[in-house]
Amino acid sequence: MPNKGDAKLRELRKQGCLHAHPERVTDEVFQQSEFFDPRDLIQVKYEMLRRVRVDREPLRGVAHRFGFSRPSVYQALAAFDRGGLLGLVRVKPGPRRAHKLSEPVVKFIEEQKAQDGSVTLEELIKGIQKDFGLVVHRRSIQRALKRKEKKTR
Repeated sequence: MPNKGDAKLRELRKQGCLHAHPERVTDEVFQQSEFFDPRDLIQVKYEMLRRVRVDREPLRGVAHRFGFSRPSVYQALAAFDRGGLLGLVRVKPGPRRAHKLSEPVVKFIEEQKAQDGSVTLEELIKGIQKDFGLVVHRRSIQRALKRKEKKTR
């Protein structure tokens, strides 16, 4: 039977709130109390920021005890100022590549352009939606054409 700690660990990981290096958290409250969990990144960051802002402890020492660099503490402070507690949650980065415009879609665009050089972006959008069931932005098509242009140079 899985214990409560395993469930919390899975949930922290799932939510992107699992501290990658809980062993670096040496602050006494995380060592002496079961309430404070060094694996919970949001809890660690919040307590770290509270020490700096409310208790007015020196940032350098707090950063060290909580396992962060000084620039990371400044980033966390700014994120908290912008978004409160939710600002401390890591946001997954967006796609790093054209994820909708797969090779078949790009090939379709190229074929349409080769058949009729005057085909409009709106016509391409409608064709992609009809043939692939995808809704794409005109800028995505422009970027795809530009990438293809760069490759052929």
